[in-house]
Amino acid sequence: MTVAVFFGCTFIAFGPAVALFVFTIARDPLRVIFLIAGAFFWLVSLLLSSLVWFITVQISNKNSATQQTGLLIFGVVLSVLLQEAFRYGYYRLLKKANEGLLALSQEDTMPISIRQLAYVSGLGFGFMSGAFSVVNILSDSLGPGTVGIHGDPQHYFISSAFMTLAIILLHMFWGVVFFESCERQRWWALGAVVISHLVVSCVTFVNPHYQGSLIPTYIILSIMAAWAYLCAGGSLRNLKLCLTCKDKDFLLANHRPR
Repeated sequence: MTVAVFFGCTFIAFGPAVALFVFTIARDPLRVIFLIAGAFFWLVSLLLSSLVWFITVQISNKNSATQQTGLLIFGVVLSVLLQEAFRYGYYRLLKKANEGLLALSQEDTMPISIRQLAYVSGLGFGFMSGAFSVVNILSDSLGPGTVGIHGDPQHYFISSAFMTLAIILLHMFWGVVFFESCERQRWWALGAVVISHLVVSCVTFVNPHYQGSLIPTYIILSIMAAWAYLCAGGSLRNLKLCLTCKDKDFLLANHRPR
Protein backbone atom coordinates (compact mmCIF):
# COMPACT_ATOMS: atom_id res chain seq x y z
CA MET A 1 0.00 0.00 0.00
CA THR A 2 2.82 2.43 0.82
CA VAL A 3 4.44 1.88 -2.60
CA ALA A 4 1.11 2.53 -4.32
CA VAL A 5 0.69 5.76 -2.36
CA PHE A 6 4.23 6.82 -3.25
CA PHE A 7 3.84 6.31 -7.01
CA GLY A 8 0.29 7.63 -7.07
CA CYS A 9 1.21 10.87 -5.30
CA THR A 10 4.35 11.24 -7.43
CA PHE A 11 2.38 10.93 -10.66
CA ILE A 12 -0.27 13.36 -9.42
CA ALA A 13 2.27 15.95 -8.33
CA PHE A 14 4.68 15.77 -11.27
CA GLY A 15 2.80 13.97 -14.08
CA PRO A 16 1.40 17.03 -15.92
CA ALA A 17 4.62 19.01 -15.49
CA VAL A 18 6.77 16.15 -16.79
CA ALA A 19 4.43 15.74 -19.76
CA LEU A 20 4.77 19.44 -20.57
CA PHE A 21 8.53 19.16 -20.32
CA VAL A 22 8.73 16.09 -22.58
CA PHE A 23 6.44 17.40 -25.31
CA THR A 24 7.31 21.11 -25.34
CA ILE A 25 10.82 21.58 -23.93
CA ALA A 26 12.98 18.46 -24.00
CA ARG A 27 13.67 18.57 -27.75
CA ASP A 28 15.00 22.14 -27.67
CA PRO A 29 18.41 22.45 -25.93
CA LEU A 30 17.98 26.21 -25.51
CA ARG A 31 14.70 25.76 -23.66
CA VAL A 32 16.23 23.11 -21.42
CA ILE A 33 19.05 25.49 -20.48
CA PHE A 34 16.63 28.29 -19.62
CA LEU A 35 14.48 25.89 -17.58
CA ILE A 36 17.48 24.75 -15.53
CA ALA A 37 18.55 28.36 -15.03
CA GLY A 38 15.04 29.23 -13.81
CA ALA A 39 15.14 26.35 -11.33
CA PHE A 40 18.52 27.62 -10.11
CA PHE A 41 17.15 31.14 -9.54
CA TRP A 42 14.30 29.73 -7.46
CA LEU A 43 16.81 27.68 -5.47
CA VAL A 44 18.91 30.75 -4.70
CA SER A 45 15.81 32.62 -3.50
CA LEU A 46 14.98 29.72 -1.18
CA LEU A 47 18.55 29.70 0.15
CA LEU A 48 18.42 33.38 1.03
CA SER A 49 15.00 33.19 2.68
CA SER A 50 16.06 30.08 4.64
CA LEU A 51 19.20 31.85 5.83
CA VAL A 52 17.27 34.88 7.06
CA TRP A 53 14.64 32.72 8.75
CA PHE A 54 17.31 30.58 10.44
CA ILE A 55 19.06 33.65 11.83
CA THR A 56 15.83 35.18 13.15
CA VAL A 57 14.84 31.90 14.82
CA GLN A 58 18.21 31.66 16.55
CA ILE A 59 17.97 35.15 18.04
CA SER A 60 14.29 34.83 19.01
CA ASN A 61 12.71 33.36 22.13
CA LYS A 62 12.22 29.69 21.28
CA ASN A 63 9.94 29.18 24.28
CA SER A 64 7.38 31.67 22.96
CA ALA A 65 4.85 29.86 20.77
CA THR A 66 3.34 33.16 19.58
CA GLN A 67 6.72 34.48 18.52
CA GLN A 68 7.60 31.27 16.68
CA THR A 69 4.27 31.34 14.83
CA GLY A 70 4.94 34.93 13.84
CA LEU A 71 8.38 34.00 12.58
CA LEU A 72 6.88 31.18 10.50
CA ILE A 73 4.47 33.62 8.86
CA PHE A 74 7.34 36.06 8.35
CA GLY A 75 9.40 33.30 6.70
CA VAL A 76 6.61 32.41 4.28
CA VAL A 77 6.00 36.04 3.27
CA LEU A 78 9.73 36.69 2.89
CA SER A 79 10.14 33.57 0.76
CA VAL A 80 7.33 34.62 -1.59
CA LEU A 81 8.70 38.15 -1.97
CA LEU A 82 12.20 36.84 -2.68
CA GLN A 83 10.87 34.36 -5.24
CA GLU A 84 9.10 37.15 -7.10
CA ALA A 85 12.14 39.41 -6.82
CA PHE A 86 14.30 36.69 -8.35
CA ARG A 87 11.66 36.12 -11.03
CA TYR A 88 12.01 39.77 -11.98
CA GLY A 89 15.81 39.50 -11.88
CA TYR A 90 15.63 36.45 -14.13
CA TYR A 91 13.36 38.35 -16.53
CA ARG A 92 15.92 41.15 -16.80
CA LEU A 93 18.71 38.62 -17.34
CA LEU A 94 16.74 36.81 -20.06
CA LYS A 95 16.06 40.07 -21.86
CA LYS A 96 19.80 40.74 -22.01
CA ALA A 97 20.54 37.15 -23.02
CA ASN A 98 17.94 37.24 -25.79
CA GLU A 99 19.39 40.46 -27.16
CA GLY A 100 22.83 38.83 -27.17
CA LEU A 101 21.51 35.74 -28.94
CA LEU A 102 19.84 37.97 -31.54
CA ALA A 103 23.11 39.79 -32.16
CA LEU A 104 24.93 36.50 -32.69
CA SER A 105 22.19 34.95 -34.78
CA GLN A 106 22.19 35.30 -38.55
CA GLU A 107 18.41 35.62 -38.56
CA ASP A 108 16.34 38.75 -37.97
CA THR A 109 14.14 37.14 -35.32
CA MET A 110 14.96 36.10 -31.78
CA PRO A 111 15.75 32.36 -31.39
CA ILE A 112 13.18 32.16 -28.57
CA SER A 113 10.36 34.59 -27.84
CA ILE A 114 9.77 36.31 -24.52
CA ARG A 115 6.52 34.36 -24.11
CA GLN A 116 8.35 31.08 -24.56
CA LEU A 117 10.94 32.24 -22.05
CA ALA A 118 8.17 33.08 -19.59
CA TYR A 119 6.64 29.62 -19.95
CA VAL A 120 9.96 27.77 -19.71
CA SER A 121 11.29 29.77 -16.75
CA GLY A 122 7.96 29.47 -14.93
CA LEU A 123 8.03 25.70 -15.34
CA GLY A 124 11.60 25.69 -14.03
CA PHE A 125 10.49 27.62 -10.95
CA GLY A 126 7.61 25.19 -10.53
CA PHE A 127 9.71 22.05 -10.84
CA MET A 128 12.13 23.14 -8.15
CA SER A 129 9.39 24.46 -5.88
CA GLY A 130 7.41 21.23 -6.22
CA ALA A 131 10.46 19.07 -5.57
CA PHE A 132 11.28 20.87 -2.32
CA SER A 133 7.63 20.88 -1.27
CA VAL A 134 6.88 17.19 -1.60
CA VAL A 135 10.11 15.16 -1.70
CA ASN A 136 10.21 14.57 2.07
CA ILE A 137 6.51 13.77 2.12
CA LEU A 138 6.95 11.19 -0.64
CA SER A 139 9.84 9.68 1.29
CA ASP A 140 7.62 9.30 4.38
CA SER A 141 4.84 7.76 2.30
CA LEU A 142 6.98 4.66 1.79
CA GLY A 143 6.51 3.85 5.47
CA PRO A 144 6.73 2.46 8.00
CA GLY A 145 3.50 3.67 9.55
CA THR A 146 -0.04 4.53 8.48
CA VAL A 147 -1.40 8.07 8.31
CA GLY A 148 -4.59 8.57 10.30
CA ILE A 149 -4.34 5.46 12.44
CA HIS A 150 -4.75 7.57 15.60
CA GLY A 151 -7.65 9.64 14.27
CA ASP A 152 -5.62 12.19 12.32
CA PRO A 153 -6.64 13.22 8.76
CA GLN A 154 -6.02 10.38 6.32
CA HIS A 155 -5.69 12.56 3.23
CA TYR A 156 -2.30 14.05 4.05
CA PHE A 157 -0.35 12.50 1.16
CA ILE A 158 -2.98 12.92 -1.54
CA SER A 159 -3.70 16.50 -0.45
CA SER A 160 0.00 17.33 -0.50
CA ALA A 161 0.29 15.87 -4.01
CA PHE A 162 -2.60 17.97 -5.35
CA MET A 163 -1.21 21.08 -3.65
CA THR A 164 2.20 20.45 -5.23
CA LEU A 165 0.58 20.02 -8.64
CA ALA A 166 -1.21 23.34 -8.20
CA ILE A 167 1.97 25.12 -7.12
CA ILE A 168 3.94 23.84 -10.12
CA LEU A 169 1.26 24.92 -12.59
CA LEU A 170 0.78 28.23 -10.80
CA HIS A 171 4.48 29.05 -11.13
CA MET A 172 4.17 28.43 -14.86
CA PHE A 173 1.12 30.70 -15.15
CA TRP A 174 2.64 33.31 -12.84
CA GLY A 175 5.73 33.36 -15.05
CA VAL A 176 3.70 34.01 -18.21
CA VAL A 177 1.63 36.78 -16.61
CA PHE A 178 4.68 38.27 -14.85
CA PHE A 179 6.81 38.50 -17.99
CA GLU A 180 3.94 39.89 -20.07
CA SER A 181 3.26 42.48 -17.39
CA CYS A 182 6.92 43.52 -17.37
CA GLU A 183 6.90 43.82 -21.16
CA ARG A 184 3.82 46.05 -21.13
CA GLN A 185 4.73 47.78 -17.84
CA ARG A 186 1.48 46.77 -16.17
CA TRP A 187 2.59 47.14 -12.58
CA TRP A 188 -0.87 46.38 -11.20
CA ALA A 189 -0.65 42.95 -12.85
CA LEU A 190 2.72 42.34 -11.20
CA GLY A 191 1.09 43.21 -7.90
CA ALA A 192 -1.72 40.75 -8.62
CA VAL A 193 0.82 37.98 -9.22
CA VAL A 194 2.61 38.70 -5.96
CA ILE A 195 -0.63 38.94 -3.98
CA SER A 196 -2.02 35.70 -5.43
CA HIS A 197 1.27 33.99 -4.58
CA LEU A 198 1.03 35.28 -1.02
CA VAL A 199 -2.58 34.10 -0.72
CA VAL A 200 -1.77 30.59 -1.98
CA SER A 201 1.15 30.29 0.41
CA CYS A 202 -0.77 31.63 3.42
CA VAL A 203 -3.88 29.46 2.98
CA THR A 204 -1.71 26.44 3.78
CA PHE A 205 -1.74 27.62 7.39
CA VAL A 206 -5.30 26.25 7.71
CA ASN A 207 -4.03 22.67 7.23
CA PRO A 208 -4.90 19.96 8.24
CA HIS A 209 -8.27 21.36 7.09
CA TYR A 210 -7.19 20.58 3.54
CA GLN A 211 -10.40 21.71 1.87
CA GLY A 212 -9.69 25.18 3.26
CA SER A 213 -6.39 25.34 1.35
CA LEU A 214 -7.03 23.26 -1.77
CA ILE A 215 -10.29 24.91 -2.85
CA PRO A 216 -8.98 28.52 -2.80
CA THR A 217 -5.74 27.38 -4.42
CA TYR A 218 -7.50 25.71 -7.34
CA ILE A 219 -9.81 28.70 -7.78
CA ILE A 220 -6.73 30.93 -8.08
CA LEU A 221 -5.15 28.33 -10.39
CA SER A 222 -8.15 28.49 -12.73
CA ILE A 223 -8.08 32.29 -12.79
CA MET A 224 -4.34 32.44 -13.45
CA ALA A 225 -4.61 29.77 -16.16
CA ALA A 226 -7.20 31.84 -18.03
CA TRP A 227 -5.14 35.01 -17.54
CA ALA A 228 -1.95 33.34 -18.77
CA TYR A 229 -3.83 31.96 -21.79
CA LEU A 230 -4.92 35.47 -22.75
CA CYS A 231 -1.42 36.87 -22.13
CA ALA A 232 0.00 34.22 -24.45
CA GLY A 233 -2.25 35.45 -27.27
CA GLY A 234 -5.10 33.01 -26.81
CA SER A 235 -8.76 33.77 -27.38
CA LEU A 236 -12.12 32.05 -26.99
CA ARG A 237 -12.26 31.56 -30.76
CA ASN A 238 -8.86 29.81 -30.83
CA LEU A 239 -9.87 27.63 -27.89
CA LYS A 240 -13.10 26.62 -29.61
CA LEU A 241 -11.31 25.80 -32.88
CA CYS A 242 -8.73 23.71 -31.01
CA LEU A 243 -11.29 21.76 -28.99
CA THR A 244 -13.41 21.04 -32.07
CA CYS A 245 -10.32 20.14 -34.16
CA LYS A 246 -11.10 22.86 -36.69
CA ASP A 247 -7.84 24.76 -36.33
CA LYS A 248 -6.31 24.21 -39.78
CA ASP A 249 -2.90 25.61 -38.83
CA PHE A 250 -2.69 23.26 -35.85
CA LEU A 251 -3.77 20.24 -37.90
CA LEU A 252 -1.29 21.00 -40.69
CA ALA A 253 1.55 21.50 -38.22
CA ASN A 254 0.88 18.13 -36.64
CA HIS A 255 0.22 16.23 -39.87
CA ARG A 256 2.48 13.22 -40.45
CA PRO A 257 2.75 11.49 -43.84
CA ARG A 258 1.68 7.87 -43.78
